[in-house]
Amino acid sequence: MTQYSLDTLSRFIDHTNLKPDAAKEDMEKLCKEAMKYHFKMVAINQTQTKLCASLLKGTDVHVGAAISFPLGQTTIEAKIAETKDALKNGADEIDYVINISELKNKNYDYIKEEMSQIVSVCRDHHAISKVIFENAYLTKDEIIKLAEIAKIVKPDFIKTSTGFGPSGATVEDVRLMKQTVGSSVKVKAAGGIRDAQTFIEMIKNGAERIGCSASIRIIKEIKEQMDAAGKDVIDV
Repeated sequence: MTQYSLDTLSRFIDHTNLKPDAAKEDMEKLCKEAMKYHFKMVAINQTQTKLCASLLKGTDVHVGAAISFPLGQTTIEAKIAETKDALKNGADEIDYVINISELKNKNYDYIKEEMSQIVSVCRDHHAISKVIFENAYLTKDEIIKLAEIAKIVKPDFIKTSTGFGPSGATVEDVRLMKQTVGSSVKVKAAGGIRDAQTFIEMIKNGAERIGCSASIRIIKEIKEQMDAAGKDVIDV
């Protein structure tokens, strides 16, 4: 077990608003919350990048743009253009969705090339790269194959879900992804994480980032547990 402070746990969180109808006021609220609770990143649609980068300028909260979101069904060239535009507008993290159709076609060279190109662009801009698998559509063997490709290409993170698929993160998938990549790549769990118990279980099983919109509720719940135990740390 490892002991974590509340602030350390807050830094696991990518505070998320990927709603298609999110307005400027919603982004302002998201960024203010991220600063107040010291979350690691705001996870946003690519079009909101410039606004959030300006709102978070001078802070240590990162700006994470979602690329080819949520379906992943655009060409490599389109994903690269979207990635470069997000980085130009202030993103310092990129979460892109793989081309699931090409994975189903067993076109692993395509998947590797797509991953390699996007990760390369991120490295050139000193940005963190995250590869979204969307595990709800994948078999266990496909998850393993994707993770094996990631182990070669070495993005910063592989990620369970968009949160827009039929289901979100599961402990089993997080464990499988982490077992496959080992220490080469980190794992981000996202989708359906709405309470402290689930949040902690994801970390216990290898997740080093958690994407969620229930971030504040989770942190408040953990703080209540710490206060009830008379401690300023929690065992994970």
